Amino acid sequence: MNIRTAKTSDVEAICRLINSYAERDRMLFRSKADVFENLQTFIVAEIDGAVVGCCALEVIWADLAEIKSLAIEQAYKKKGIGRQIVTAAIEQAGRLGVPRVLALTLEPDFFGKLGFHAVEKKTLPMKVWSDCARCPKQDHCDEVAVLRLTS
Repeated sequence: MNIRTAKTSDVEAICRLINSYAERDRMLFRSKADVFENLQTFIVAEIDGAVVGCCALEVIWADLAEIKSLAIEQAYKKKGIGRQIVTAAIEQAGRLGVPRVLALTLEPDFFGKLGFHAVEKKTLPMKVWSDCARCPKQDHCDEVAVLRLTS
């Protein structure tokens, strides 16, 4: 398996992965245009030339980055791919000098195994100000905020 930064040729696979979860209300949809615009934030897992997992690392502020759009191909779940992609994103945040990484997730136990702990969303004002105000789930968010340090 190869964990690497995304390329333009990965956009179709990234959209397919993300939107397969969105169709089951497990994450928000992302358009192809949105993925292209944010391509430099994506990390992918590739096996035998096929993208089987992805996530994005978005810097929100000087001290905070967010892991977004973590999606693994169903046939490859429970094989450590998500762990490797999230670890790569945390390492990237550390290289960028961002000390804290958050995720909004429906799978807090998965992130807990990687050193994240649950926090109140109101403790993350930059996230709430930047994204949550525009989210269609704003008034009925079912995600748990989790946070960890990069080092």
